[in-house]
Amino acid sequence: MKLTLLALPLLSLFALAFAATPSGNDKAAVRQAVLDYVAGVYGVDPARIERSVHPGLTKHGFWKAKDKPGYATGKMSFAELVGVAKNWNKDRKLPATAPKEITIFDVQDQTASAKLVAQWSTDYFHLAKYDGQWKIINVLWQSLPPK
Repeated sequence: MKLTLLALPLLSLFALAFAATPSGNDKAAVRQAVLDYVAGVYGVDPARIERSVHPGLTKHGFWKAKDKPGYATGKMSFAELVGVAKNWNKDRKLPATAPKEITIFDVQDQTASAKLVAQWSTDYFHLAKYDGQWKIINVLWQSLPPK
């Protein structure tokens, strides 16, 4: 009887911990959201942005200004990002080898963080699971530093 009384709370704790642990599918889905983001811009495919980015996106960036020292800063909305995906690579014709190096830092059951090194910049992401689907909600980026 004492063993049963002790085992029940331990089993309950184990079940709760297991339920809150993200699956390998979560990590793959986070990676896919970041891949859709970069492929949407590289491939002039705004549908991939719409699939992987939350409409409440907050995106802030730092880029090298050509006519002055230091970095310029700015922000971008979801609608502006969709517009970029429609036009940014239309005439550039990036090679198939254009960088898309994805690093997943952390995946929990509801939130995640990741990094992307792309042709244009290094982007840091916060993602969240909305209705079972991983979406990018925050992006902080900077143009690639001079070599």
